[in-house]
Amino acid sequence: MSTSTVQEIRAAADALVAAFAEGRLDDYFGAFAPEATFVFHTTPQRLNSTAEYRALWRQWVEQDGFRIVGCTSSAQSIQPFGDTAVFSHDVETRVATNAGEETVHERETIVFARSEDGAWLAVHEHLSPRTAA
Repeated sequence: MSTSTVQEIRAAADALVAAFAEGRLDDYFGAFAPEATFVFHTTPQRLNSTAEYRALWRQWVEQDGFRIVGCTSSAQSIQPFGDTAVFSHDVETRVATNAGEETVHERETIVFARSEDGAWLAVHEHLSPRTAA
């Protein structure tokens, strides 16, 4: 795998994380393929599309006043496999709801796939809890 490919994947992952951290939801959801799937430890069911995830996000906002205050990524790993790649990292996210603010420590894996136009899009995200370091 070429260095430039790893750099492209890192740039796609960095852009996704930055959009999430900054609350730029169109950019965040735009980093995922429409058919992406999502497995979150906080959600009882798998989400089977980006539209389904975005609808759930809107529900969180409407019901709980949910918003992202900030997010940092560490311990990043990129494993390229041809036209797919696995990006994993530790995330520390500061969230706010009507109940107040809290910091959430999680471990995340995002699978990227190269689209027909050459861009790297996220096609699967898996989030699990992590004990704070």
